[in-house]
Amino acid sequence: MSTFQAPKGTYDLTPPRSATFLAVREAISAPLRDSGYGYIETPGFENVELFARGVGESTDIVTKEMYTLTTKGGDQLALRPEGTASVLRAALEANLHKAGNLPVKLWYSGSYYRYERPQAGRYRHFSQVGAEAIGTEDPALDAELIILADQAYRSLGLRQFRILLNSLGDKECRPVYREALQTFLRDLDLDEETRRRIEINPLRVLDDKRADVQKQLTGAPKLRDYLCDACKAYHEEVRALLAAAGVAFEDDEKLVRGLDYYTRTTFEFVHDGLGSQSAVGGGGRYDGLSEMIGGPELPSVGWALGVDRTVLALEAEGVELDLPATTSVYAVPLGEEARRVLFGVVTELRRTGIAADFAFGGRGLKGAMKSANRSGARYTLVAGERDLAEGVVQLKDMESGEQTAVPLAEAAAELAKRLG
Repeated sequence: MSTFQAPKGTYDLTPPRSATFLAVREAISAPLRDSGYGYIETPGFENVELFARGVGESTDIVTKEMYTLTTKGGDQLALRPEGTASVLRAALEANLHKAGNLPVKLWYSGSYYRYERPQAGRYRHFSQVGAEAIGTEDPALDAELIILADQAYRSLGLRQFRILLNSLGDKECRPVYREALQTFLRDLDLDEETRRRIEINPLRVLDDKRADVQKQLTGAPKLRDYLCDACKAYHEEVRALLAAAGVAFEDDEKLVRGLDYYTRTTFEFVHDGLGSQSAVGGGGRYDGLSEMIGGPELPSVGWALGVDRTVLALEAEGVELDLPATTSVYAVPLGEEARRVLFGVVTELRRTGIAADFAFGGRGLKGAMKSANRSGARYTLVAGERDLAEGVVQLKDMESGEQTAVPLAEAAAELAKRLG
């Protein structure tokens, strides 16, 4: 066993399980790629200030969970705890919003880092696929993103997830609500840290999971009672578009999400089979984030779905993905001449797009056939000295067990025909 192990709260992805994670990433990104979203990749670390300003100084992510480091040059950097701020920073830096085609639609996939107490479904390193639509205020855009996430989950075979939906208002109506909420919260019996949060971002107190806090929140003013007419109309349009598309959702007036930058539409995908860590993804509109990080006014909306959480949701529902075998043909040479010849056949097969593997290491027939079986290959090519003398190879169908001699020169064409 190795002396070294993965750091606490992280995990390694190894075959065969890693194939499921790849399939989940593919399924989530496929509807995005079909809807005009282009791929973007950002560094694994950014300037600390980007997240302090964008995510919010009062959030647990910034105050407790960021991995920060000081470079030799004295720069303060942080491993990215989420994707939106980085993607928006990159889009602004590349002037994508000035190309004249708004919204700028982007999708991404990668690892993110938060120093949290490790538990099932919550890691210190986790994987997400996310999407952002930058530069346009349109309820149809909010609805599009929710519909695409719903489509991705349904394509994977997930059924037992719910979509929670809320509106957080905008810069016109939220300050009035904020003041009413602060007045209510200041009279409660809360600890010092929560009291500090009341002054910085009182909406985050509503998201407190502690039972003693939730009990005291009964009777708290409701944001929906404070929404201005424009925000009400916007939210109703999002709801109407989702309903027309046949996407079921639940109104959740307590939903605020854990980041300070959200405005208006906010949503969460939850799965009841995951226990306390029930959120598998979520997002919302963040119309003021661009200005918060020094950019122009660019109303935007986006989401991120957890790949790890989605895999756990699939397991909770007992959904097994139909993953194609990584190998279609497995070549087993018997002797040096066959080794040289079959290696050439495998190379030719790969060039034509057929997934092929080879029995490396000069093992005997029995050991090599066991490897062929484990590879999941549909066909095995076997050749020894006598076969080569006759100019043939033995082609074995691993499903039926049927074996036929095929002319060596026609082996690649025969396999291509059989594999379609």
